[in-house]
Amino acid sequence: MSATLALAIALPPGPAHAAGDTAGGPAAMVDPRIGTGGPGHTFPGATVPFGMIQPSPDTAMPEFHHAYGWAGGYQYNDPTIMGFSHTHFSGAGHSDLGDVLLMPISGDVRMEPGDPAKPQSGYRSRFSHATEVEHPGYYAVTLDDYAVRAELTAGLRVGWHRYTFPAGKPAHVLLDLRPSIYDYPGKVLWTRLRVREDGTVTGCRTTRGWAPGRTLCFAMRFSRPMTGRALYNRETNVPYRGFRGPGNAPVDQNVQNGRAVQAVFDFGTLDRPLGVKVAISPVSETNAIANLDQEGRGWDFDARRAEATTMWNRTLSVIDVAGTPDQRTQFYTALYHAMLAPTLSMDANGEYRGPDQDIHKAQGFGFYSTWSTWDVYRAQQPLMALLRPDMSTQLVRSLIAAQQASPVGVLPVWSYQGLETWCMTGYHAVPIIADAYLAGVRGFDADAALNAMVASATSPVYGDLTDYIRLGYVPIDKEAEAGSKTLEYAYDDWSLARMARAMGRTRIAEQFEKRAGNWRNEWDPQTGFMRARLSTGQFHTPFDPTAAAYGSDYTEGSAWQYLWFVPQDVPGLIEAMGGDAPFIARLDTLFDTRVDPAQFKNVEDISGLIGWYAHGNEPSHHIAYLYDYAGAPWKTQQRLKQIMDSQYSGRPDGLAGNDDLGQTSAWYLFTALGFYPVAPGSNDYTIGRPFVPRAAIHLPNGRTFAMVADHLDAAHPYVAAVTLNGKPQDLLHLRQQDILNGGELRFVMQAEPKRP
Repeated sequence: MSATLALAIALPPGPAHAAGDTAGGPAAMVDPRIGTGGPGHTFPGATVPFGMIQPSPDTAMPEFHHAYGWAGGYQYNDPTIMGFSHTHFSGAGHSDLGDVLLMPISGDVRMEPGDPAKPQSGYRSRFSHATEVEHPGYYAVTLDDYAVRAELTAGLRVGWHRYTFPAGKPAHVLLDLRPSIYDYPGKVLWTRLRVREDGTVTGCRTTRGWAPGRTLCFAMRFSRPMTGRALYNRETNVPYRGFRGPGNAPVDQNVQNGRAVQAVFDFGTLDRPLGVKVAISPVSETNAIANLDQEGRGWDFDARRAEATTMWNRTLSVIDVAGTPDQRTQFYTALYHAMLAPTLSMDANGEYRGPDQDIHKAQGFGFYSTWSTWDVYRAQQPLMALLRPDMSTQLVRSLIAAQQASPVGVLPVWSYQGLETWCMTGYHAVPIIADAYLAGVRGFDADAALNAMVASATSPVYGDLTDYIRLGYVPIDKEAEAGSKTLEYAYDDWSLARMARAMGRTRIAEQFEKRAGNWRNEWDPQTGFMRARLSTGQFHTPFDPTAAAYGSDYTEGSAWQYLWFVPQDVPGLIEAMGGDAPFIARLDTLFDTRVDPAQFKNVEDISGLIGWYAHGNEPSHHIAYLYDYAGAPWKTQQRLKQIMDSQYSGRPDGLAGNDDLGQTSAWYLFTALGFYPVAPGSNDYTIGRPFVPRAAIHLPNGRTFAMVADHLDAAHPYVAAVTLNGKPQDLLHLRQQDILNGGELRFVMQAEPKRP
């Protein structure tokens, strides 16, 4: 055991555990570039844990028909940077944001971004990765066409820029409020921009994007007074633009409104770096100014960077992990990605925008949004409940508040900045809440939570739940993707029943325990697959288990991927398939079949193929662990190694699929530690095999849970024995309470599979 790890295990967490406060610490092992150069869709810029603002470089903002690869705003192989915007998703498959784009410019100013293939055709600039520096809370790059060194850091609501301009050249900052990530004509509905008497620049922009009618406001200040400015509205082909306001030219104006607003701020020649600080607000310019006043005091960029680093070190120090430098970088980068979202969506005064577009005020909690519930309920949110129950409490309260403000009375499905997108399927905020409650997270109103869960699971307007309740399945002639929706609803119902049972709400528990068995209504013993049914009860035909398309019988998957989605009743699924041997054989077929990736060319979210298994998309994430349930744990161990070896690396293309707000990274973390939550809400983890030699989880209750893997190396990939606190662990499951009690989980690894 390394000295660092030994010290971490010996000391209790909290103020005495100071490893995270050092200049190095876990944050020094993070590489934010992982996932920026492939389908991972992460961003390399600056942010703090769960922070509201994410200043980051944008290399392209193509129109949405070609924008999938730029969902995070940045692609590692792009040759130019268009600017630095302040809002980004980490790993989303769809996207939006990219608000308040700034570009520092020396010399002449061009007003259009230009063609990346034609250097100096616009304001974008070439850059080299050799000049990039990426650390948690900090990003820097040199813009080659302007010889400007740009640095970014962040607080909770304020982004900080430091631009070092070349001597002797006039310095400018371009503000472009036209572009967005996932851009298209007409996306910007309205923008207003104002330069106030003290030099503060404020504005708001309303877009018709993923969340229609989203408004984001900002306030910006510069460390030096402007020597000039020009505000533009570059709309064209508008039949009526009203009457011209005061001023004869852009340089005379201090207010601009329209749908294509830009500004250029001039600073003359500078003998020291220019500082810029930007606060955002989902509510108003007034609140953005208040956020800036409260959290953006002074101009000490290096102090703000140090604060961000300290926040990350404290956050990442919840786990100490030993291993090679590559292993530690991979592990802490995954933990970093898992701690980015959900993001704060509330101003310093407690105000936030709800799904009803009204302004609400949080009382005693922080309001968080960016809810990719279809993804994160599987592992990222169980990880929060285990490592950060304090954060989990805030998140559950945010979900309840959103449901209470929802115009249709349901919990968030895929929401951000408080607004609902209705993207994806299921009511997966339900298992998020249930898993948190059953894991011991408290500090929220459990009755209000259960009421919100029941309201979502019985909504007459959402996802054809009316037919689901009446028939026991969602009919495909009424609702697209009905095959997967039935399976997802049944799991969500089971998790709701689990929480109701734990609360002593017997009637509700019995109601939803019955609904949890609705997966059987999808099972077709003749074909051996889960299949969508018509309202008449007949299975939908024609049937091709390999077919996958958006809006088909399944959500982002085929019958092969959804065959296994019964995490609440794996023994029942095994029985339906004829027992352990047929179940194992079917799993082998899933992984071993040769599949042409072109099979899924029209479903870009399906990637990371190993046979029909698709690690790049979440419905597959639990499948490798199912061998355990059929008595073949060595096969789980084999498949996990196959997945880890082929789907993860420390390169920019090192994530096989979308990281999806930390879900793919959370899968890695649990798997590296040797266990995984196959059915969140069960209080049960399925044991796999470890991929790091030692780790220590510093629990919020003051205890430490250590994992040790003896003889772990490439020549010893199989588990020979497992002990928990020195006692043989014959079962293939680990209880939540086992972890919370603290102690040691020890694996002994060997060269050959251990078969019965």
